[in-house]
Amino acid sequence: MVKYVIKRLLLSILILVGVSAIIYTLVRLMPVDYLENKLAASLGSAGSDVEYETRLAEMKAYYGLDDDSFWGICKGYFDWLINFCQGNFGDSWKYGQPVENVIFKNMGVSFAISFVSLILQLVIAIPLGIKCACNQYGKLDYFATVLTMIGISFPTFFLGSILIKFFAIDLGWFEVGGLHSNLPTTASGFTRFIDMVWHLILPMFLLTVLSIGSWLRYTRTNTLEVLNADYIRTARAKGLSEHSVVYKHVFRNTLIPLVTLLAGTLPSLFSGAMITETVFDIPGIGNIAYNAMLEGDIPFIMGYNMFIAILTVIGILLTDIMYAVVDPRVKLGS
Repeated sequence: MVKYVIKRLLLSILILVGVSAIIYTLVRLMPVDYLENKLAASLGSAGSDVEYETRLAEMKAYYGLDDDSFWGICKGYFDWLINFCQGNFGDSWKYGQPVENVIFKNMGVSFAISFVSLILQLVIAIPLGIKCACNQYGKLDYFATVLTMIGISFPTFFLGSILIKFFAIDLGWFEVGGLHSNLPTTASGFTRFIDMVWHLILPMFLLTVLSIGSWLRYTRTNTLEVLNADYIRTARAKGLSEHSVVYKHVFRNTLIPLVTLLAGTLPSLFSGAMITETVFDIPGIGNIAYNAMLEGDIPFIMGYNMFIAILTVIGILLTDIMYAVVDPRVKLGS
């Protein structure tokens, strides 16, 4: 096990280096230039073309972006890589803070939304998926399949806009935008917490509805596979009740692939739901990253994407390890 983990970690380092090189190249080729837009806004119509070009060249030289040739991009990448390996993610141009500070400062809200949504998905999807599999082609199975297909088919921004229009604008039950209402300064911490939760109900509901279908279908498919296994027929032949067969044998073996999938959800928990946060104007890391990408904030884009890449690599490694832990039949290579 230890040799396997060490081997995977070394391989992960090579993967991360390759991912970082691809991301850096794509970012340098983006049509949006933050420095150009910032300088144009600061000079306005008063600045001359000569002054603009001179100051732009100075700014690009200062940030190491003055050479867009192949070797220039390579030099810029290795400069960034050296700083990254030293723990220096750089300073965000848009937010004026170290990239790691911006990420960790805004990650909590995104984590809370994703974590609560994940719990709701599992609590609803797993029992319902097992029930549908045990009553295959029944009314509940057809009803759940139709609802999940509808949920999977809806785009996030479309369903989010419907929820805002109906529940926030027409009914006025929820508020949209930010995390807090205009509360008085004397409001208690508990009141502010409840107010924040009230702002997050619709985003959490949206994430749950859109993602529950995949968990339900996966649970149903695995349960059907286990139900047709030989040892399940043997358990029934021994006279065990259907309840014992389902919840003592089928349920436990159905959870094996589901547990491994949970490790793969690590990036989604911390990286934020970009579209959902943008639709509801929530200051989470997904929304922050989206605005930074629109303006071409190269240091933040690199730091954020590498943050996601690291979480993805860790999640995949945990998935392999968890699969061996929950299923003793699986042996990890040395």
